[in-house]
Amino acid sequence: MSIRLRLASVLLLALISAGAQAASHLYRFDPVHSQIFFSVSHNGYSHAIGRLHIARGWLRFDPDDWSSAKTELDIDVGSADMGDAAWSQTLREASLLDAKAHPTAHFVSTSVRKTGADTGLLDGRLTLRGVTRPVQIQFRLNRIGATIFEMKTVAGFSGSAQLDRTDFGITRNPGSIGRLVTVRLEIEAQRDTDARRQYRQETSHATAQ
Repeated sequence: MSIRLRLASVLLLALISAGAQAASHLYRFDPVHSQIFFSVSHNGYSHAIGRLHIARGWLRFDPDDWSSAKTELDIDVGSADMGDAAWSQTLREASLLDAKAHPTAHFVSTSVRKTGADTGLLDGRLTLRGVTRPVQIQFRLNRIGATIFEMKTVAGFSGSAQLDRTDFGITRNPGSIGRLVTVRLEIEAQRDTDARRQYRQETSHATAQ
């Protein structure tokens, strides 16, 4: 094989690889328009509601092949907000979320399967307080489209899951705080072919601090 032919073959393979990467539909989470809500029984009188913010993350989603979807994200545990400063601070203490020792929770997907025209099941592993457990999220694809501002392509999802807090070593106040925690996710992510690399850089920087 001539040098010219070899160079042409290498270039062709590079173009094919670039095309496959572009078709993988990478997105980065938009922390401004993404929210994580949780609720838990308070002495059986009501279900207290709190909120957490996504620190960073990326996802890969192809509307024509849901099984190829993948996501990884970090949740800012220190952002836990119960709507009251004292209550929020209590939630961040070592006996509950332990935000000082474990400032972020980490989720990485293991599989995705489609269950309906716009619904699916996302399986993954959540690390909270240094403990990793499997989690399953039911989700709905709300929309993929271009925004009227800056013409960015955005993917939007809604999801829900239920966690047993004791699985993550959160056992404080069993008589007043419910054991099961309901989680609701409202997610927006912007198309960004560099999302995964940026996530890794940001994660390395956060870890080094």
